[in-house]
Amino acid sequence: MSLDMDVEKVLVTEEEIKEICRRLGEQISRDYAGKKLLLVSVLKGAVVFMADLMRNITCDCQIDFMAVSSYDGTKTTGVVKFKKDLDINPDGCDILLVEDILDSGITLAYLKNVLLDRNAASIKVCAFLDKPANRRADIQAD
Repeated sequence: MSLDMDVEKVLVTEEEIKEICRRLGEQISRDYAGKKLLLVSVLKGAVVFMADLMRNITCDCQIDFMAVSSYDGTKTTGVVKFKKDLDINPDGCDILLVEDILDSGITLAYLKNVLLDRNAASIKVCAFLDKPANRRADIQAD
């Protein structure tokens, strides 16, 4: 059975995804030129988006990954659990948290506070999709 038979409607085409990543990559490259950029992907969902995004970033940057969750199945519990922490010390880094879907915001708000406590120079959020109707924390994509 083909995956196409399971898809009722395509919300974002492959061409649209490429254009979004190109536009974001150009903006990020301008915003972080000459800075100590660290792209942090929240595993596992955001890794493909971050890979597409990275191909379009021309400034120097490093990448790292965190695995955290505030979900039990499809519902948020409100409690964030670390499954994998950063390998790179974020002290002095300009961090761009890369997320596939900014939903409740609980996890990203928590991560932002944790990274600020670790002396990150700055923290912004880049999300492919934003679901503000589900927001339960005071955070938004930059």
